Amino acid sequence: MAGRKRRKHRLLSETFKDDKRVSTKENDEQDHHESWSILPSELLELIISRLTLKDNIRTSSVCKKWLSVALSVRKVNKPPWLMYFPKLGHLFEFYDPSKRKTYSLELPQLHGCRICYNKDGWLLLYKPRTQRVLFFNPFTREMIKLPRFEMTYQIVAFSNSPKSQNCILFTVKHVSPTVVAISTCSPNATEWTTVNYHNRLPFVSSIWNKLVFCNGLFYCLSLTGWLGVYDPIEHTWSIRIVPPPRCPDNFFVKNWWKGKFMAENKGDIFVIYTCYSENPIIYKLDQENKEWVEMKTLEGVTLFASFLSSHARTDLLGMMRNCVYFSKVRFYGKRCISYSLDHKRYYPRKQCHDWGEQDPFESIWVDPPDDVSALES
Repeated sequence: MAGRKRRKHRLLSETFKDDKRVSTKENDEQDHHESWSILPSELLELIISRLTLKDNIRTSSVCKKWLSVALSVRKVNKPPWLMYFPKLGHLFEFYDPSKRKTYSLELPQLHGCRICYNKDGWLLLYKPRTQRVLFFNPFTREMIKLPRFEMTYQIVAFSNSPKSQNCILFTVKHVSPTVVAISTCSPNATEWTTVNYHNRLPFVSSIWNKLVFCNGLFYCLSLTGWLGVYDPIEHTWSIRIVPPPRCPDNFFVKNWWKGKFMAENKGDIFVIYTCYSENPIIYKLDQENKEWVEMKTLEGVTLFASFLSSHARTDLLGMMRNCVYFSKVRFYGKRCISYSLDHKRYYPRKQCHDWGEQDPFESIWVDPPDDVSALES
């Protein structure tokens, strides 16, 4: 009898402990959920404000409080606008691909200027008659003059806004098959600096090359697909041992170099190859393995390609994500030609464009103004 009582007491004791452990676990889980639900709104705003658009939308489905906070801090990027250069006069047109709307703006300041590049809302201009180089913001009309410099058949780019202290202008010019002349300048400089560099690998520099600034370096894609890199801090120039992107033979048709574009996004470099009869091919530079990798998806990134400068955007709403937008508008200014990697087709349908037949200097993608109301009046 005594043994039975001891076993009974032991079983009751174990049952009580198990119930206590289960109750404690449930209480811990409840406390965990309550700890998140009672977060101060200021702290919740700080956390959610650092999320991407995709994660912000997911967060908003948790509860009403999180929905309210997520909407209050949700940031949606604006796509760039396509700026068209008039053949006569000073009336420039700007096309917004998200609203499919065109704005007009008189810019007499651009008379006699050649637009060379665009970044961070600033146009880089060149006046051939006076050899004047200058920055110009088309929406604020602010202008920054630079030292005079003769630009003939060469490409030019700059690192960031000319209002920044570390803004650098960069241009490369072909001297011989083994030599290039690199010129640099800054907004506060009194003259340009030019140095000749020798190429260890074949590198043909021409106006058809592409330039981007990425991770503190200028990357220059040559006509034949080789990649030159200039370090503005160390003042060094080298040709990366990265084989050119592999494209089908039918891509190399007449004027194929006009349909080649390059853009940078958060440390990644993308190259777009197009052909009139084929879908475009997009490559991303694998810095570690020193190769171009063909991309089947842009993982939400949107590329905006134009001859003078191309751009990338993330956190765009709607169907603009994972697409390439080209600098050509169809249907009387209502639809911009684009290619969707999700659907593997052009929009509008059958609107693949022959870039060999287009004037590459007729348009450029630019950052839109913060306030559009002045253009709508």
